Amino acid sequence: MRVLVTGAHGFVGRHLVEHLEAVGDEVIGIDRAEGPDIRQLDELIDSFGEHRPAVVFHLAGQADVAASWSTPHETYRANTEGTLNVLTAARQTGVDRVIATTSADVYGLVSPDELPLAESAPFRPASPYAASKAAADLIGLQAHLGYGQDVIRARAFNHLGPGQSDRFLAAAIARRAIAAERAGEATIPVGDLSARRDFTDVRDVVRAYRLLARDGRAGEAYNVCSGTDVSVLDIAQRLLAFADRPIELRVDPSLLRPIDLPILRGDATKLRTDTGWQPVIPLDDTLHDLFQEMRKRVAGDTNGDT
Repeated sequence: MRVLVTGAHGFVGRHLVEHLEAVGDEVIGIDRAEGPDIRQLDELIDSFGEHRPAVVFHLAGQADVAASWSTPHETYRANTEGTLNVLTAARQTGVDRVIATTSADVYGLVSPDELPLAESAPFRPASPYAASKAAADLIGLQAHLGYGQDVIRARAFNHLGPGQSDRFLAAAIARRAIAAERAGEATIPVGDLSARRDFTDVRDVVRAYRLLARDGRAGEAYNVCSGTDVSVLDIAQRLLAFADRPIELRVDPSLLRPIDLPILRGDATKLRTDTGWQPVIPLDDTLHDLFQEMRKRVAGDTNGDT
């Protein structure tokens, strides 16, 4: 299968390209650093027309929830307008199917009695990032209903793994712990650790995206999640267990977000039913791989991408 991945050089994009190539797909990866820019429709039309993919996996965008508070306009342009442009270019160049990745943040503020969240749950976005993804999700639905376009919306819950940017929580804690090891420090700064999230290994997530390209139903939205919520404090403590010396957590008010959702947990029944997908990588293995990759990154003084 000939496929194109937007955001191919990002955290998820690199894992997806690797998986697609491993299963025998012919992969074209595009990224803003090399062009085209998803905010530029003409550039996308030219690129899609040149490469003629059967399937487009749309991963590109602004993925930093915290940054969206200070850069809302850039976030909407990348995530909402960018998705509109990708879908428009795909229609105009005859792409058979688009897998548009949105986010579980579209569900926003939920109460415990609403969990686990099915795809029918209402949207209550609480951050500019979440609102931009909710709008992108609706643009995907409208493209299917209004134009008959084959679009599948993948609502990924929290995913993590080796290569993630330290702008995201688990990788940030790992980097701070490794830096503390090297400096002989006993504490690292953290934000609010009370939230609970549904975490899945990025390598399981990209398997779900490929299965959706093959077996997903046009026009549908699918949760990509483990179905289990874990506290951010638990994630931090598991990561610190990989450190070479005892390190404690210290709350830093500057790291607190204006709003943080108390809990998110998803229901992946539809995904399992339609594709047979199941997450297979244990969380401890994910965190171990993330920590060890970060150790190598810190030693080389490099950083991953989103």
